[in-house]
Amino acid sequence: MASAQFGELPFLKFDHYVRSCKYSPDGSSFAVLLHDNSINMYATSNWERTWIQSGHSNYVYSIAYSPNGDRIVSGSEDSTVRIWDVATGDCLFILIGHSKAVNKVACAPESKVVASKSQDETIRLWDMDTGDCRSIISGHGNIIIVAFSPKGHNIAFGSGDRRVRLWDIASGELQNILIGHTRPITSIAYSAQGDLLISKDDNEVRVWEVKTGERRHVLKVDGILTSSPTGTQAASYKWWIKKEIELWDFETGVCIRRISGHDKGVLGTAYSPLGDQLASGGRDMTVRLWDVETGECRQTMTGHTGDVSNVLFSPKGDCVASVGDDNTVRLWNVGSGASRKISNDHSGSVSSLEYSPKRNQIASCSWDSTIRLRNAETGAHSRTLTGHSGSVDKISYSPQGDQLVSCSNDKTVRLWDVESGACRHILTGHTGTVRDVVFSPQGNQIASASWDKTVRLWNVVTGECQRVLAGNRERVQVVTYSPQGHQLASSSYGGTVRLWDVETGACKHTLTPHSMRIDRIEFSPNGNQIASALDMTVRLWDVKTGACSHIFIGHQKEVTRVVYSPRGDQVASASRGDRMVRLWDIESGECCHTLVGHEQGISTIVYSPSGSLLASWDDEGEGRLWDVETGGCYRTFAYPSGWDSRHSLMSRNFVWTLSDVVSFVTGGRDGTLRGWEVVKEGDRCRVRMRWRTTNGQLAVEDTNVHDVQELSDLDRRLLKQRGATGDPIHCLRDEASKKMTGMASVVSKFKSYSSDTMAPN
Repeated sequence: MASAQFGELPFLKFDHYVRSCKYSPDGSSFAVLLHDNSINMYATSNWERTWIQSGHSNYVYSIAYSPNGDRIVSGSEDSTVRIWDVATGDCLFILIGHSKAVNKVACAPESKVVASKSQDETIRLWDMDTGDCRSIISGHGNIIIVAFSPKGHNIAFGSGDRRVRLWDIASGELQNILIGHTRPITSIAYSAQGDLLISKDDNEVRVWEVKTGERRHVLKVDGILTSSPTGTQAASYKWWIKKEIELWDFETGVCIRRISGHDKGVLGTAYSPLGDQLASGGRDMTVRLWDVETGECRQTMTGHTGDVSNVLFSPKGDCVASVGDDNTVRLWNVGSGASRKISNDHSGSVSSLEYSPKRNQIASCSWDSTIRLRNAETGAHSRTLTGHSGSVDKISYSPQGDQLVSCSNDKTVRLWDVESGACRHILTGHTGTVRDVVFSPQGNQIASASWDKTVRLWNVVTGECQRVLAGNRERVQVVTYSPQGHQLASSSYGGTVRLWDVETGACKHTLTPHSMRIDRIEFSPNGNQIASALDMTVRLWDVKTGACSHIFIGHQKEVTRVVYSPRGDQVASASRGDRMVRLWDIESGECCHTLVGHEQGISTIVYSPSGSLLASWDDEGEGRLWDVETGGCYRTFAYPSGWDSRHSLMSRNFVWTLSDVVSFVTGGRDGTLRGWEVVKEGDRCRVRMRWRTTNGQLAVEDTNVHDVQELSDLDRRLLKQRGATGDPIHCLRDEASKKMTGMASVVSKFKSYSSDTMAPN
């Protein structure tokens, strides 16, 4: 059986492309418009189809519910408007009068007026009870978009002449003309109170005072716009360029937040009825649920096998429907209000992990623009730090563990208070992506490395830039302080390592040993040497003279990792290409051990705090624990059931933790973290997973489940769709089966438990 996600409902599968879908105002019914021009009506109580109708003779462009939800209106290429009875599916009226295609229909919120917009350059207002045409709006050129005011007394429409017109329905008179757009209007929306009107063309959004017609703001937004229910905010996205969503405040006229997480372009967004959540669907085939206030991804929902072209909330905000190019509508129960749980998984790849000097906390950062703090022992999520508008590439704790610094491709460095989660400083000045950041050993300074070819030194207290270290000809990738803090080493894409005097900013030595970029440089524990690698050698450099003291030769492919042992008497190196780890004696320069066994490229090597163990991890998720003294492999371990390359470790995504047992934490490309422990049993070691973060999914395979109680019809349909076979047995046959709980209670318990972490048995 394929995995099911908590809150997932049975999906609706069709033989044709889903063009549009709508919830009724009370949420009791759900209409689906298909590419074959049929309207399919469903009861949301059991998601059974109640009727299907295909009365139009040509392409159906639009559908809309009446305010009380008892009727649904459709507009078609056949120039007609049809009004249908939601309960029976009967066609009550065929409204004839337009001479060309009707490509938009809308129902007035608090009246029985239907508006239809046609390619014949008219808007017709119809009486829903009689089918009579009450008035015709014409003479304004090609009308592109229409919208009713919240009370339904007025209608606004935008035309190809780049003007917005406000029309009074009762009097049939033009109230105002809003002039200022330089391109045709593409969308219009009223605020919840009806006092503001938001109009958009291809380049900008204009916010107008409805009463006076005065312009309040002009926003340079060239993406697709979705207005919030309150009308004070909107989300915009550009599926053809970016993966991020911008949130705009109409009161101030500024972009207040950028949220990202989709791996490909965003195709649709929708606000919850309260405006506190935003749902998005994208070309990465996922649906994501965002907290509007913080920008956090609350939930990532998977299952579509094609682009997700549209998303919408139910009127109560407890369900999300998503439309996919795979001819399905997927349904998700997302809860409402205080019952909503924030997933503690990152929604993007984990790019860096750090262990607090206080030995009580793990910090992780991700491509999803967030930093998450959690308990090192249990994995319990404690805080999420948001503010960066791009992926967060590196984080670093202060020596005291009370502060955290982060860097991002948004070209900024941020300094955080760990206890409160407050951002103390936003350090600006870099003109390119900031790739690395680190505290000085004393904790009074921060160094940042950027693709703008500079290293910047920052004062921790004031946030001011103290010095800019320039001279690199290539993008700077890595920066690190010497243990004493008086020197700084940086490496660039061109294969150059530079040693800097921190006090004067002078470049003391330039080391050019390599022909390619250097991903890792490391000072020896005593600060006398630097180890660097990327070609097929490991090189040790004397910090005082800049001379190369050792060249370790033995790898058959490029060396991608090099680390000193805690005592500084040994260096370990790893190669992705030859899949080997080598241990080198620094004094003699000899290779002590060659560690062989990985079948895939090695991405991470890390000494344990005592230096007696070395952990290595490859790109397919296999980990190996080695005895440093003998070179023997203590243990091979991998992810349980279903590791895939999405969890391949990045360069910094492994940290040892100091606790009552030897333990470590890993982070992966699927956004999850795992806590592990190493248990010695005589001469052998056993590695087991202590905890892992979760996104609320429960996946089982090759499993028989008996005597499951209280399955609803929806539960049964979902399990059948996921490939479950057989029927649940209703009777309790033995004492063991009495311990089984119903799916409803199991789901409830798992929802509560998985909102933090899930510990394996």
